[in-house]
Amino acid sequence: MKSYCLALAAFLSLTVLGSVAQESLGNPLGGLERLKKFETRRASSSDPDWKNGNGDLRPIKPGGTLTLAELDGPGKIVHIWFTIAHNDPFYSAKLTLRIYWDGEEHPSVECPIGDFFGIGFGVDKPFTSIPIRISSDGKGRNCYWPMPFRKKARITVTNESDKRCDCFYYYIDWQKHDSLPEDTAYFHAMYRQEFPCTMGRNYLIADIEGRGHYVGTIKSVYHASPGWYGEGDDFFFIDGEKEPSLRGTGTEDYFCDGWGFREQAGPFYGTPLWEGFNTGDRGSAYRFHLPDPVTFKKSLRLEIEHKGYQKFPDGKSDGCIERDDLFSSVAIWYQTEPHKPWPALPAGNDRLPFHEKLLLKGHEAVASAKHSNHPLEVQGLGGVTDGKQLWLKPNDEQGWVEVSFKTDKDQPLGLAWKVTHSWDYGIYRVKLDGKDVGRFDLFDAAITQAEHRLGTHQLAAGKHTIRFECIGKSEKSAGYFLGFDALTARTPVYSRAPNVDLRTLQKN
Repeated sequence: MKSYCLALAAFLSLTVLGSVAQESLGNPLGGLERLKKFETRRASSSDPDWKNGNGDLRPIKPGGTLTLAELDGPGKIVHIWFTIAHNDPFYSAKLTLRIYWDGEEHPSVECPIGDFFGIGFGVDKPFTSIPIRISSDGKGRNCYWPMPFRKKARITVTNESDKRCDCFYYYIDWQKHDSLPEDTAYFHAMYRQEFPCTMGRNYLIADIEGRGHYVGTIKSVYHASPGWYGEGDDFFFIDGEKEPSLRGTGTEDYFCDGWGFREQAGPFYGTPLWEGFNTGDRGSAYRFHLPDPVTFKKSLRLEIEHKGYQKFPDGKSDGCIERDDLFSSVAIWYQTEPHKPWPALPAGNDRLPFHEKLLLKGHEAVASAKHSNHPLEVQGLGGVTDGKQLWLKPNDEQGWVEVSFKTDKDQPLGLAWKVTHSWDYGIYRVKLDGKDVGRFDLFDAAITQAEHRLGTHQLAAGKHTIRFECIGKSEKSAGYFLGFDALTARTPVYSRAPNVDLRTLQKN
């Protein structure tokens, strides 16, 4: 709560976001008493039969497009809110948000919804910044970027998953104005990715033509190998310059952190997703240039190196070598129109750095599971696979359950355990074929679902056993229960052979 209040106070006092703060002389609420000259409007998913109905959701079929709003200007969008129920676990990477200003052919906003709201790779997580706040375990998405338009605004969402989006709820809050100042620029947000980064050249975040100012970067990484990826410097080339006038000292430095990343969030910068330094770990960082926008008159090109630590097959290491990790990013800026057309957006499934396969559904394993002398049953529960989960109900720390799954070939697999957390759940040790692969405290004051990575393992074709053993409970927990949803396996879309040396790739 404290961090949110600080962010809200900073938002209200920022001079870059409006004239109210300029007139307030330190009072973040200054100016609220003055009469406004605009009309308040909203486009939402509200039931057209609002007096008698409650059908406020909008479904989107696979491949379908939902038009959220078509607005007549002059106007300014001041708030967007989404919450979504989708059958694809990585839906936020596969739903594409597009916004068109004044009847333009090419959208000025074209991003996966998750990336637009600060986190890549289809991950739902809460965090708080000034222009973006995510709540409800990552499912309540809000943005407060001001988005003016002179004639028209059209906002669409396309479902690029092969699964149906059952529920899409939205608010588009906007203001109807008589006119806009001549120096009003248009909001833009562009997504890019390289899976993997191209050796021998920097990763390109933005390539802009026109006049405007750059206000934000959201950048995500998927580790192709262990180590620290973030020694790469940022470079801003303004108005065609050959030597960048803005030069950085490291990736975490550009994102205002220091000595690596850790999970945190704040008004202007943060890393709301950070899983670590191992192969398959994911991270997303944001930097919002609200007090320090980068201005340009003709063009702006923003690049960042993809350098970091790497240990080589011969035992040697390098702390600043080009790495072949998988990057994606969103560049955010304001400019005069028209804008430079952008490359085609990758298809929905191609925005994920891995392919995921469901190895085991917990509720389907109940009948064949081995377990301790405690109740074991199928429990109906919203938010889990098929609306059901395996539910073990021990009354002490002697509870355990063991289930099996099969793999069809020898291969390395990144395993993930989808499990419920609740107020009466215990602490569990997980074993794969007898090997300890993790310990997890499943207590939470509310009933929530989570995904825990169990590492990457070289698994032979055939049968494997995974065992969950209760080893106690937290002081706050009222019980030792376990709710097992599913076990999944991930194979990366890009996988370098372990004997290939990055020094060779860099030379080539």
